[in-house]
Amino acid sequence: MNTHDLVVVTRQRQEHVDAVLDRFFSLATTRASAIGEQYVTLWQTLEKNSAGGKRFRPAMVLAAYESLGGQDFETASYVGAAFELLHTALIVHDDVIDRDFIRRGGLNVSGSYRDLAQTAGIPVPTAEHRGLSVAVIAGDLALFNAFRLLDRSGVSGELRERLHEIFDEAMFASAAGELLDVDFSLRPAPPSVDDIIDMERLKTAVYSFETPLQAGAVLAGASDEAVEALGTFGRNLGIAYQIIDDLLGVFGDQGDTGKSTLGDLREGKRTVLISYAAGTEQWAIIEPLFGDPGLDEDGATVIRAALEASGARSYAEALARDFANRAWEHLASASLPESVRTEFRGFVATVLERAK
Repeated sequence: MNTHDLVVVTRQRQEHVDAVLDRFFSLATTRASAIGEQYVTLWQTLEKNSAGGKRFRPAMVLAAYESLGGQDFETASYVGAAFELLHTALIVHDDVIDRDFIRRGGLNVSGSYRDLAQTAGIPVPTAEHRGLSVAVIAGDLALFNAFRLLDRSGVSGELRERLHEIFDEAMFASAAGELLDVDFSLRPAPPSVDDIIDMERLKTAVYSFETPLQAGAVLAGASDEAVEALGTFGRNLGIAYQIIDDLLGVFGDQGDTGKSTLGDLREGKRTVLISYAAGTEQWAIIEPLFGDPGLDEDGATVIRAALEASGARSYAEALARDFANRAWEHLASASLPESVRTEFRGFVATVLERAK
């Protein structure tokens, strides 16, 4: 499957998942209207913040399911939507942790409620606290209802239990990864590259790649060997994806990615790039600027040049390719049919193309 075909198929799958999420939010908003307009507004804000994403995690579920012979797309779409709502919950809470008020170029839940408070004349610090507080509530609602969507898929018995275990692992690992990320931000020196990779695997790769693929495989009735192979494929591909995402956060084109190339540097985000550079002579140039909230484009240009000179950029690019190659090796498992390799060849190519 080439990249164009991948985009078309993913869009078709996204429509199925969107329909499930539309029904879910419509019912929740109707239910909230019996309580009050403020609660309706909260649900509408949460729905707005769940829209506009790539629907990447549902795509993983449905791609695994279909390539392994699954045909009940209504059920699979509910499972995919559950992973998407889990993603919404995690990013809403992640923005609270990072005190971010913007997501995907627009106001997130925290930002929306901060602005409402400021419009009502509430001072900025109090308005920001209100926005963050409401985001905690919204994230809690999304997290709980992600599990509810899984149950509404119609699966039962042993299959339901297996899906619950996979979903539980997604949440369990992500929380551990988030904790590590918070801990790393408090350390005076950057952690090792291996520590960064472990954190990114737990925080992102498990719930975004590994477990959605396993869920789709289990739902399709795949063997334990096939489920394990797809999970390991997803774990390695997810790490490659995150390394490239961190590269784009510093060296990317904001017009293409929609992501600021100053944010990670101002925040002092610990990434493979930074961990590698910290062990080189260029760190003496980077360290005084890195993590400065007032960092401007001139300062960022200095950091980028030092990262290049240290070899950090080429190292991170090579490491991403290495993990993508490891992913492909697991996709070659004899437990997986050729249809799976055909399906995911495009995903591997798409991940690597992001770094070009």
